Amino acid sequence: MTSSELPTIGIAVIGFGWMGQAHSRSYARIPSLFPDRNAEPALIICCDNVEARGVEAVRSFGFRESTTDPAVAINHPDVDAVIVCAPNMLHEELSVMAAKAGKAVFCEKPVGGTPDQTARAEQAARAAGVITGVGYNYRWAPLVQYAKSLIDAGVLGDITNYRGRFFSMYGSDPMGLLSWRFEHDGAGYGVSSDILSHSIDLAMMLNGPIESVVGLQDTVIKERPLPKPGEGTHYDRGEPGDPTGPVTNEDYAGCFARFANGSVGTFEASRAIVGPQSQMAFEIYGTKGSLMWNLETMNEMRIFLTEAHDPGDGSAVIHDGYTTVYAGDRYPFHGRFVPGDANAIGYEDLKVIECAQFLEAVASGEQHDPGFAEAIDYVSVQAALVRSWESGGWEPVTSVRID
Repeated sequence: MTSSELPTIGIAVIGFGWMGQAHSRSYARIPSLFPDRNAEPALIICCDNVEARGVEAVRSFGFRESTTDPAVAINHPDVDAVIVCAPNMLHEELSVMAAKAGKAVFCEKPVGGTPDQTARAEQAARAAGVITGVGYNYRWAPLVQYAKSLIDAGVLGDITNYRGRFFSMYGSDPMGLLSWRFEHDGAGYGVSSDILSHSIDLAMMLNGPIESVVGLQDTVIKERPLPKPGEGTHYDRGEPGDPTGPVTNEDYAGCFARFANGSVGTFEASRAIVGPQSQMAFEIYGTKGSLMWNLETMNEMRIFLTEAHDPGDGSAVIHDGYTTVYAGDRYPFHGRFVPGDANAIGYEDLKVIECAQFLEAVASGEQHDPGFAEAIDYVSVQAALVRSWESGGWEPVTSVRID
């Protein structure tokens, strides 16, 4: 089928900060990177509460039009899929509006600022029967996909231990602006929604469901400079003497966890730590081997194997002692971007993979994974973690799904 014969999926992006821009660039890149696609993406309309951003979306990103009214974008007759990149506490309202309009909806994680909001958004999408997606983009890293295949094939044996962390310095500067991410009214919970969600989602993808947790939280920096309305992100900074406001959600969250497969795990997330800059990392240990991966070096993975393993070329490989494996075109998706071995791809390439998979789901009518059901899986763990902050003890993970 030629590109002119492919169906067109009209895209609306709501929220044109850096994440909305990343999605927009990614949809524009799909045709050149996925010649085997089953649909053509079309950037129809961008919505942002800052009018100038919408103007820029049309001028520089290729959108046909822009608006400051989400309802206009969602109900546009040429829109088939709505991409929600607005602050967390707006996720529920926008996702529900899109679902009720019969549009496929992709929402950045965690689909709401609180578990209850995620549950209501998922219920609305399920009732409407629309395709959903959620932005757990680290799942799509080629070496993470390879790790998943090794674990599923039993190459690591029975999994015994899991260590996950997401350490980021984006909130380590006390002069960093009080963006919506640091306020409960804008983000809901703090790092447990923002970055711990990535770590635990990836753990459940690789190692299965979590049954119980015990944990704690802390707010390290209590006050931050106020941003000017419509300006500044969590990467921008103020100056000494600027007016400040209180930080109203957590900078740090950590927990112990018990998995349904009998393994145990630890998780930590901090936005106020100094040193690790974007250390979204996992270590997974089994009875026959182990794996280590870190976003900061996302094109490398450390592997230890005690038994021979055929990597797919007919050879027998034993990694007796940790071996560094470099990403390359023999791993999923990598060859879409660059050929050969050890030629690196980057963060936004993962968003392109994510967007291409969601586009295919919408075109085929088959539910995307991860979707809102997987968002429920994480926030059910988060709800148990929040209860543990209050009780000080182990809490069971029970689904927050609304039947």
